[in-house]
Amino acid sequence: MNKRIIIYIVIGVILLITVNSSIFIQDETKQSIVTQFGKPIGEPRTTPGINFKVPFLQKVQFFDKRYLEWDGDRNQVPTKDKKFIFVDTYARWEITDPLQFFIRLRDERSAQSRLDDILDGETRNAIASHNLLDVVRSSNRDPEVTEDFMEELEILEEISFGREKIEEIVLTKANERTTDLGVRILDFKFKRMNYVNEVRDRVYDRMISERNRIADQFRSEGQGQARKIQGDKERDLAKIQSEAFREAEEIKGLADAEATAIYANAYNQNRQTVELYKFLRTMESYEKSFDENTSIILSTDSEFFKFLNKLN
Repeated sequence: MNKRIIIYIVIGVILLITVNSSIFIQDETKQSIVTQFGKPIGEPRTTPGINFKVPFLQKVQFFDKRYLEWDGDRNQVPTKDKKFIFVDTYARWEITDPLQFFIRLRDERSAQSRLDDILDGETRNAIASHNLLDVVRSSNRDPEVTEDFMEELEILEEISFGREKIEEIVLTKANERTTDLGVRILDFKFKRMNYVNEVRDRVYDRMISERNRIADQFRSEGQGQARKIQGDKERDLAKIQSEAFREAEEIKGLADAEATAIYANAYNQNRQTVELYKFLRTMESYEKSFDENTSIILSTDSEFFKFLNKLN
């Protein structure tokens, strides 16, 4: 009785192991093929759910059904116009034929390595066939000018191709080379580009030179404007001073004329006032003309000598 129970248990375990080995569950993110002694058997399994295989003799190879990521290495690439740049790329791909994929590549690691060769090679070919401007720009857009001086500075050269078209070329050429691999590249983009150090230094020097030229132009225009303002100021100042001097002289002339008229009216009242006026004016002239070191020679009939002679 005990031996029979043990036999039943052993048979049950064997059946359980056999059933478990013959059934596999495939979820919606996977696709698979069944292999026997390393060779694929039957059609790929792409439908999620329960699937069957020959126990112990057959194995299941699972492959991802989702979009997969490819991230390229940062490579130094020359452009058609002999400019060396660092290019960093990325792509998205999927396994479209699991059977062909298994025959040609076996697994995703091998696929990534093969895509490295294909995409890096096509990237080099595409960039080497176009000028730098076509690689870094996508369209002949008009630059946004925020300052007047930028109208001259921000003049963009025309491009004949453009970055997006180059990406499309790489994508098309790469897919032509992956048709027999059971994969399809969905998208390819340039993630980052940069000049090599030598080229970047030359670009910076050119940018600095251009900005210095604009600055020199501003300084020259500013100096010219400053000289014009200074000249206008001096001209206006001279004009104001001249007009002020003229007005002052006119006022002094009018004042002297009025004073003379007042003096004339005052001293022309009679003969005594006239004589007093002449005496006072002569005394004022004596005061201004003579000092202790002054010597003069006058004739005896000189009007200027008249009052001196009377003093004697």
